[in-house]
Amino acid sequence: MEKRYKSLKKFYPFYLSEHVNATCRILHFIGTSLVLLNLIWALSTGNFWALWLIPVIGYGFAWVGHFFFEKNTPATFQYPLYSLASDFIMFKDLLIGKQPFLPKKAN
Repeated sequence: MEKRYKSLKKFYPFYLSEHVNATCRILHFIGTSLVLLNLIWALSTGNFWALWLIPVIGYGFAWVGHFFFEKNTPATFQYPLYSLASDFIMFKDLLIGKQPFLPKKAN
């Protein structure tokens, strides 16, 4: 039987375990950076049409990372809200050095 996560705190370690490939992490970081830049640009210039690009950019980079490098199914298919929140947590953790871009391989 598959484990169901009841909190973001319990889900986040699982999320990290699904992101052990360095290229996948880098692609997530790039995608999230571009999402944030696009959001800031759209809101500051009033070009709200650009907001539709947010899921294309974010999921595009992430899914390339998962399907071609991590070789797993994105957790967002099963846990969309926890995955979205975890992506921003991982982005912050990568940015401040709490998580490495080149994680240690699981045994």
